[in-house]
Amino acid sequence: MKGATPPRPFMVPGPGGPMPPPQQQFGLVETRPPLAAVLRPRFNIPGLHPSAAAAAAASGAGKIASTYDLVEPMRFLYVHVVKARDLPAVSATGSIDPFVEVKLGNFKGTTPVRAASHSPSWQQVFAFSAAHLQSHLLEVALKAKDLAGDDLVGRVAFDLSEVPVRVPPDSPLAPQWYRLETKRGEKLPHGEIMLSVWLGTQADEAFPDAWHSDAHAAAGPAAVASTRAKVYFSPKLVYLRVAAIAAQDLVPHDASRPMTACVKLQLAGQVRRTRPGAPPGTPNPIWNEEFMFVASEPFDEPLLVTVEDRVAPGRDEILGRIVLPLKAAMPRHDHFGKPVEPRWYSLMRHSDDPDKKEVKFASKIQIRMSLDFGYHVLDESTYYSSDLQPSSKPARKPSIGMLELGVLGARNLIPMKPKDGRTTDAYCVAKYGPKWVRTRTILDTLNPQWNEQYTWEVFDPCTVITVVVFDNGQIGSKNGGGPDQRIGKVRIRLSTLETDRVYTHFYPLLVLHPSGLKKTGELHLAVRFTCTAWVNMMALYGRPLLPKMHYTHPIAVMQLDYLRHQAMQIVAARLSRAEPPLRREVVEYMLDVDSHMFSLRRSKANFHRITSLFFGFVAMLKWYHSIRSWCNPITTMLVHMLFLILICYPELILPTIFLYMFMIGLWNYRYRPRHPSHMDTKLSHAELTHPDELDEEFDTFPSSRPAEIVRMRYDRLRSVGGRVQAVVGDLATQGERAHALLSWRDPRATAIFIFLSLVIAVVLYVTPFQVLMVIAMLYLLRHPRFRSRMPSVPFNFYRRLPAKSDMLL
Repeated sequence: MKGATPPRPFMVPGPGGPMPPPQQQFGLVETRPPLAAVLRPRFNIPGLHPSAAAAAAASGAGKIASTYDLVEPMRFLYVHVVKARDLPAVSATGSIDPFVEVKLGNFKGTTPVRAASHSPSWQQVFAFSAAHLQSHLLEVALKAKDLAGDDLVGRVAFDLSEVPVRVPPDSPLAPQWYRLETKRGEKLPHGEIMLSVWLGTQADEAFPDAWHSDAHAAAGPAAVASTRAKVYFSPKLVYLRVAAIAAQDLVPHDASRPMTACVKLQLAGQVRRTRPGAPPGTPNPIWNEEFMFVASEPFDEPLLVTVEDRVAPGRDEILGRIVLPLKAAMPRHDHFGKPVEPRWYSLMRHSDDPDKKEVKFASKIQIRMSLDFGYHVLDESTYYSSDLQPSSKPARKPSIGMLELGVLGARNLIPMKPKDGRTTDAYCVAKYGPKWVRTRTILDTLNPQWNEQYTWEVFDPCTVITVVVFDNGQIGSKNGGGPDQRIGKVRIRLSTLETDRVYTHFYPLLVLHPSGLKKTGELHLAVRFTCTAWVNMMALYGRPLLPKMHYTHPIAVMQLDYLRHQAMQIVAARLSRAEPPLRREVVEYMLDVDSHMFSLRRSKANFHRITSLFFGFVAMLKWYHSIRSWCNPITTMLVHMLFLILICYPELILPTIFLYMFMIGLWNYRYRPRHPSHMDTKLSHAELTHPDELDEEFDTFPSSRPAEIVRMRYDRLRSVGGRVQAVVGDLATQGERAHALLSWRDPRATAIFIFLSLVIAVVLYVTPFQVLMVIAMLYLLRHPRFRSRMPSVPFNFYRRLPAKSDMLL
């Protein structure tokens, strides 16, 4: 607002000290956290017990781990409860139902109950955060389950000052047998428990599957699994190519009417149909149609081929069917293999007994099947894909580096569960290639600290890693668990990163709602891209982005969109069956399942992207206009001199152009981007979008809005389409006028043009090229007082040429 006082700059506190104020509300904020990757090795781990720090220094552990140096070390007390033996009987029947309770201050965790077992086994790890070290005494109690109350069998106590420290990659601490004691400290005659206790960090291999005091104690037993960190892998996908060629001896159910046969192909939930066979009514129809499906390993789902007779619209009668296992398809790993031969298969009549072995007469169908491993099955958009490798293992490229991601934490998250009396139960999901990672859920806080690090192999630098923050809908919900709500997304393209540099930034988390753009918080990430094969990486810039099969046997764009949708459905279904499940709404948001839907906001953003491409050309035209207008006579004279030199020595033209680009590139090195790319709200046209346009973007398909709103949006779309139509028509008109120069559509204009062409050819033949260029340059750069404001003769001649616009209805 004009005249308003700008806000005073503020300092944002962070783990690495005060940080500079952000340049804008939705911009990146660079940080300097005390990470082992950016600081010199240190032997003191913050918050560690003095004895533990001394042990770490003695072992020479300068970092929490050689591959775990992008996050701040967090201290945990680990208790590994292995098993027990020789437990005494506590009931009249001589049995015992034991379980173990690990207690540290006000926090306690329990193992499952082992019914009627005197030598139970648990193999469970408990992790207590350093923030929960409220007592110096750790108590491990073995109890017996009873309806009246749990009976204490025995206990083991540990003083935390005597607990050893383990810094990875040290060898795992071996568990030991401990004799159970009474509350008074007396040894029991029977009963021992095997366990191990140590102080460690989140780099310990026991960390992902451990019971955590900051999550599991508050989540409850029903939602414990959904709070753990986990690594997932996408299913191995491959394209199945099926061609329905022809059929023989089809027998209709009703011979009195002509038969209209078509083929229905079904693989799991994917269904495709051919057109009616030709010629119509024949028992030997021919289709020659090819379809592609997405199959996933292991190939358990068969291909169901059904030949149907279309009796009436919406009514089909089955003439025969066959179930083909995918192992019957010929595998193709590249485009050099021999062509796939079609095969004839006998169709089983719908009325036949499937257990009947002898079939005297059967109709046949000719099918060609192949599993095309040479393609990369797209489940993401090609604009920000994280994997470009083919499905065939022998055809894959060697890795060229390593990507390391440290998920440090987040700040200023918005409350997602105020109605349930909670704030936010946040967790992160990151995807790169086929590997998905999920951090543990930090409960009921707006400033979670994960400090978890993950690693991926990199096969192509022109790929994108996606990191998304979600709210765990299975925690604290009064309705039995709802969907995991999205908090924000971050994409980072690897090719924009410098190698061996650690990027630590707060990335803005942005979500677009029907009410407008919302900043839901900031995600703190540390990213490092390490190259291990420089020659291979530089050679990749000259190779095709996708495997060769995409270019030798291309897939149509419409078919590729359909296959991408099917691949996303398979990935979402497979990951939702994992434990803990990666829910469908999480996978669909990560893969941008709705990116193909119409959005007026995206249309405007893409239009402005196109217009911005001509910014350099427009700037050059403005510079030429200023030279031509003699705005600065000295500059104009220098351009005259340069132009004359290049005309006299034409061999210097191309070297001068490339030298100019070299100098411009060196000059722009000073202004190179220093930060990774992030979501740009201005480029997305998300800040000043009309609410009705956002409501239209989030509308369902088909629309669920009232008829009046749909009519208004349809009229608006017609208006926008009319302007696009006019621009496309103008471009077509200019091209048709160029075509009309020699087509004699206008005989007088064509005669004038060819006569002028003859004259120009003679003049160019007898006149030196340098002289012509000098005359043209002097004419174009003449002083404005020698020019006319009227359009030039060539421009008038071109505008008068005919086009096909007058032939349109």
